[in-house]
Amino acid sequence: MGRSIVPMAEKNNVVLVTGGAGYIGSHVCYALKQKGYTPVCFDNLVSGHGEAVKFGPFVQGDLLCPKDIEKAMEDHQPMAVIHLAAFIQVGESVKDPLKYYENNITGAVNLLKAIQAYKVSHLVFSSSAAVYGTPKYTPIDEGHPLCPINPYGHTKHMVESVLQDCDKAFGLKSVSLRYFNAAGGAPEEGLGEAHDPETHLIPLMILAAQKQKTLQIFGNDYDTVDGTCVRDYIHVLDLADAHLKALDYLMAGGDTICLNLGTEVGVTNLQMAQMIQNLFSKEVPYTFSERRQGDPAVLLSSALKAKEVLKWQPQYTIEDILKHAWQWHLREEHGQ
Repeated sequence: MGRSIVPMAEKNNVVLVTGGAGYIGSHVCYALKQKGYTPVCFDNLVSGHGEAVKFGPFVQGDLLCPKDIEKAMEDHQPMAVIHLAAFIQVGESVKDPLKYYENNITGAVNLLKAIQAYKVSHLVFSSSAAVYGTPKYTPIDEGHPLCPINPYGHTKHMVESVLQDCDKAFGLKSVSLRYFNAAGGAPEEGLGEAHDPETHLIPLMILAAQKQKTLQIFGNDYDTVDGTCVRDYIHVLDLADAHLKALDYLMAGGDTICLNLGTEVGVTNLQMAQMIQNLFSKEVPYTFSERRQGDPAVLLSSALKAKEVLKWQPQYTIEDILKHAWQWHLREEHGQ
């Protein structure tokens, strides 16, 4: 059916985006706006950024407060929901699991109660490759065993299970998108990756190169081509596009499904550092530290199912990701 759902979008083009002020959420709101939807950003701004909310109405609220989400539903009457709001730091989830179970699970349940009450039929959920845990094989496809190894991964797995039950109980159709490593930005729109604290490799490497501050690379004794970890990086705009195609799929009558999102291309930490130096003529200063507990040597996706089901195809290369991220960080540095 593809983009033939546009007449439906004109009739009721409102999509509620929880976590819409966050890194991925702001790019999803941008993509929705570009396609003629009205994205309503619902965010508590604990980790989101108010300046990233510029593509539709903003509702400051918390999923742990049911009245907040109920009011947003009542006021905006969305035709669909994209649920991205969650705590995402793996290390913190290990140290403070109850914080993660309360926020990510209770928040999702409160949202689903409101979805049921207001008879919303379609949900796109921001899941994670963390549901797989330590890979038993790569590339990882959707048939891989689900064995999360940290509370963050457990929360994503649990919400996926709840969504399956909601489908059986009251017909809520959902797409759970299992991201691999989101990166890049839309610098011309003032959108990029900024976390506090920043734990993601690409922004850390770019900041290390731009500021000439030494970066720690965890582990150089893995069974990989250069001893450092291999990861699958996907441009955040490709992720955003997958959310729109997931909406199309659901609006066309698609059934509840879980899909991987990645590029199927692996890059080691040292290869990434070399790419940055080649692209920008700036060295990434680094030292090696001990491996981090739970870091697998290789995380590589099989995204064949998403390509088949959603007719989705990543458009951006790793070089594009680095160029966009570099440009955004430079603009931030100079207050542009």
